[in-house]
Amino acid sequence: MLKYEQVQSMLAGGRYVGPAKAGDESLGPLAQLPGVWSNADNLVGHGWNMIALPYKQPGKTVQPDTPDQKSDFRLLLNQFNETLTFSLLDKGVPNRGAAVGKVLDTDQHLAAIQYVQHIRQIAAIDAPPTPDTPDTPKGPSSETQAIHHEPGLFLHLANQTNGGPDIARLGTIPHGDFVLALGSGSPTPTPGAPKLTDPQLIALFSPLPVGAGSTDINASPYLAPYKKFHDAPFKNLFDPTKPLDLLARAIVGINIKQTTTLQLDTALDTGGVVNIPFVVKQANATSMRAVFWIEELVDLDPQGKPQFMLQYAQRVMLEFFRSRPPNTGLIKWPHITINTMKLTARP
Repeated sequence: MLKYEQVQSMLAGGRYVGPAKAGDESLGPLAQLPGVWSNADNLVGHGWNMIALPYKQPGKTVQPDTPDQKSDFRLLLNQFNETLTFSLLDKGVPNRGAAVGKVLDTDQHLAAIQYVQHIRQIAAIDAPPTPDTPDTPKGPSSETQAIHHEPGLFLHLANQTNGGPDIARLGTIPHGDFVLALGSGSPTPTPGAPKLTDPQLIALFSPLPVGAGSTDINASPYLAPYKKFHDAPFKNLFDPTKPLDLLARAIVGINIKQTTTLQLDTALDTGGVVNIPFVVKQANATSMRAVFWIEELVDLDPQGKPQFMLQYAQRVMLEFFRSRPPNTGLIKWPHITINTMKLTARP
């Protein structure tokens, strides 16, 4: 359905708030999101997370501008299972506008789908090791630890975009952060699987800090935690210097019929991240970009219905500790999350 027809359909149907259904054309490129996506069956444990955090080893003075200083941050890695639920649809949402010239419709019309993301940790490790830190538990209790909860909305901006972003994501994180990311979705699915080894995509999710001096993990003592897990990947799988590798490996041998790509970035137009004062002071979250791939498989399920997978990569930039010359300001630390899930329920 063309965007003009989508708008006319929403106008004819009026405002609707109720259960979302897959294939609702008012959602545009988001139309296949309704349902429950999770790490089920052969995709258990396919969620991975890496984050650098401010850290001071007990009894040591933190001197981040000293080249051989290794203790002013720790690198935390998590393996997790996720449930991502898209449930409530709100369509025919009007943004009122004033007429400029002869315009058929001066209002903007949106469709929004509500989501809730729950992430539970399976295992974690960090360097330098912090065995008494709650977010790096040891033993069976780590299997049930909640580490992320995020309610939000995905929006389809059906018209009045002037060629700019036509989708958006509003996310609220209990740490005290609010995200508005804008972007675009595939107008039609692309045949086959996503190109997850594309160098341009890999560059978008560069994992090493910006402004910390040399990015050569073999030559920079400061980046020793990255080298540690590069030389010995977490669970013999996750190398934080190559965070997208496991996304590409997850779909090897999978027959993917077509892919819808959603790209979102807080750096576009009026997007941004807002944080509470403590977060700003300690490890300020300043930007977020994410790419989602909705993949329809060639093979049908036992009931003869289409099967879908959802993959994503997300990078949040955190800023803390003073940059080293010639850089100015604070070091920018990438916080990267990836996952591969399957559609386990439709509303």
